[in-house]
Amino acid sequence: MTPAKEPRPPARKRSGKIKGDITHLLLLRFQQMLTDGVLLPGSRLPSERELAAHFQVARSSLRQALKVLEIMGVITQRIGDGSYLNHDASSVLAVPMDFLLLLDDTSVEELLELRFLLEPVFAAKAANLASANDIALLRQAIAAQKASGADTAGLIAADLEFHRIIFRASGNRFAGRLFQVIHRSMLSMMRKTSQMVELEHTLIFHKRILRAIERRDAEGAKRLMTEHLVDAKNLLAHSNEQANNKTLLRHLASPIARRPARSRAPRKPGR
Repeated sequence: MTPAKEPRPPARKRSGKIKGDITHLLLLRFQQMLTDGVLLPGSRLPSERELAAHFQVARSSLRQALKVLEIMGVITQRIGDGSYLNHDASSVLAVPMDFLLLLDDTSVEELLELRFLLEPVFAAKAANLASANDIALLRQAIAAQKASGADTAGLIAADLEFHRIIFRASGNRFAGRLFQVIHRSMLSMMRKTSQMVELEHTLIFHKRILRAIERRDAEGAKRLMTEHLVDAKNLLAHSNEQANNKTLLRHLASPIARRPARSRAPRKPGR
């Protein structure tokens, strides 16, 4: 008699935490594997299919995380060949993970305030110091953004790349590291604003900033970056207002649960 097959264990549900924070999870894993000597700088990573199965996430979520890691300088993706850990990945991953975790509680207002303080100044410095290669990379980022079409992950990755190059082109080595630290909060902000406007809306700002950098117009680059951030701030405020209005309307439309009135016992005489 053929023994009955044991029932297969139910597939483990994908954790929303992992899916929503796959970038941070990959950072932690790569950092640990480098420390343990399991992964060496320059190593080829497992395929997308294997990584997605290992982390139990959709390949689309994994691809977005890998694009962000490429922007951060942790990996290099080679078309038709896979992803490789960069030789200087150790220095990138040396950013304290506790610092990154603290950013989870950072408000949009705080992040915007930081960006207003930093990015216009870095854009001005980039206008003075950007190399021909930096300018070529800015053009590539704009071209990638324009070609992204309906690919939201690709659009956001190209948007982040544009800002990362400006940070790096400022000539301040710490500026590049700072971008690595705040990129996750920027990613969340860009994901929201990208859904509110047409692609050309953002491209207009980026093209103007690029032209100012090409002309070595520091004051112009500073002013245009400020205008870009003011626009993002207004879009986010509008988004929050819409969300609040929807919440209010939903509550107004919901039936109010009426509790039966309590019947009071008649007072006894003399009390």
